Amino acid sequence: MRFLADLHLHSKFSRATSREMTFDTMAHWAKVKGVSVLATADFTHPEWFFLTKEKLEPIGNGFFRLKSPQKPELEHLRSVPFAAGDVAFILSTEISFIYSKKGKVRKVHLLVLAPDLESVEKLNGRLAGLGNLRSDGRPILGLDAKAFVKMAADLCPKCVVIPSHIWTPWFSLFGANSGFDAIEECFEEMTPFIFALETGLSSDPPMNRRLSALDNYALVSNSDAHSPAKIGREANAFDTEFSYKGLVDAIRTRDPARFLYTAEFFPEEGKYHFDGHRKCSVLFSPKESMAKNDLCPVCGKKLTIGVMHRVEELADRDEVRDAGMSIPYKNLIPLNEIIAEACEKGPDCQSVWDAYFRFIREFGNEHRILTEVPVSELSRLQPDRIAQGIERMRKGLVKIIPGHDGEYGVIHLFDREDETNSAGQGQLSLF
Repeated sequence: MRFLADLHLHSKFSRATSREMTFDTMAHWAKVKGVSVLATADFTHPEWFFLTKEKLEPIGNGFFRLKSPQKPELEHLRSVPFAAGDVAFILSTEISFIYSKKGKVRKVHLLVLAPDLESVEKLNGRLAGLGNLRSDGRPILGLDAKAFVKMAADLCPKCVVIPSHIWTPWFSLFGANSGFDAIEECFEEMTPFIFALETGLSSDPPMNRRLSALDNYALVSNSDAHSPAKIGREANAFDTEFSYKGLVDAIRTRDPARFLYTAEFFPEEGKYHFDGHRKCSVLFSPKESMAKNDLCPVCGKKLTIGVMHRVEELADRDEVRDAGMSIPYKNLIPLNEIIAEACEKGPDCQSVWDAYFRFIREFGNEHRILTEVPVSELSRLQPDRIAQGIERMRKGLVKIIPGHDGEYGVIHLFDREDETNSAGQGQLSLF
């Protein structure tokens, strides 16, 4: 069975997360986005886990579904047909580990998938004695990441632990400010328990494949959504048994017949792709930063070192072409952003969402619109400039001011020069 899965997001109990991140709203948005398997998120939080058991019921394959879907408040969502079986949930959480190792403070985020409620209860029971799980949907624990992996392997061996957004500067496995230079440095003898890594919004598979040390790991992509409309902005496409076991096996084996592709941001659009200081209006490529000894020319302090810089530091290969990818990938731009630029509006403008849901009602879901529907069909809905934007995205004809120091990159599909060139010309380029 073909399906799209988003395995990492957050509930309303996580810091800086929308109050709309409830099971019903999340499920309806997942349907709109084309996501069939959605993370429950935050299963370590006592109140959210209580709601998980109240709102969801097991399907019998390691997934869950809504017991009795409620109509969403947003009128546009109500216009999209929804049934309980349209979206399945997978038990999931992210945990933040802050600890000292080898004379350095480490800050690592780990994504955890679980096959059943009993496994979650065992894990939560042990973690409750190590920190305050109620303080945040993504709890902060002073536990060595290696020790946690050992705990998870002992308590629930069918659980899956995936290092989250492995390149982001502040909280990740390879983070410039608090991470490690190798997976084995972090997990030591527990390294064999890790078989997948999350690329994060600011990196894509070719960047990761520049490290030969990552060749034996599956690369997954997830939205890390903090609001419903961000669900599915990165995701994983499968053609495998529709079950927890089927999904995990497809990732573990890296079988391209079952793990079809990942849906990715253009990595330049991520918040930490390049180096810089947002407050100083400084944006540097890795080479520019190195020429300045990684110091900001405005304030003199160290720059926030981005993902591309960190990849350059650790890479043992030159640029990797698409042909070197074991699992394909597709760079996508959220549909509301494409509509916004085509209509010269803001992406959260009401008229943009009106157009967005017109496309959803006509063609089914966002992922299908971005990847499958022929441009000739999309052009039936006005303005046809939206269809042109989607076509340009599919061809990689985009221009991006790279994200840096916590600020998303600015992506452009149209400008005067582009309008006069033939649609077949050009590659991704940076301003």
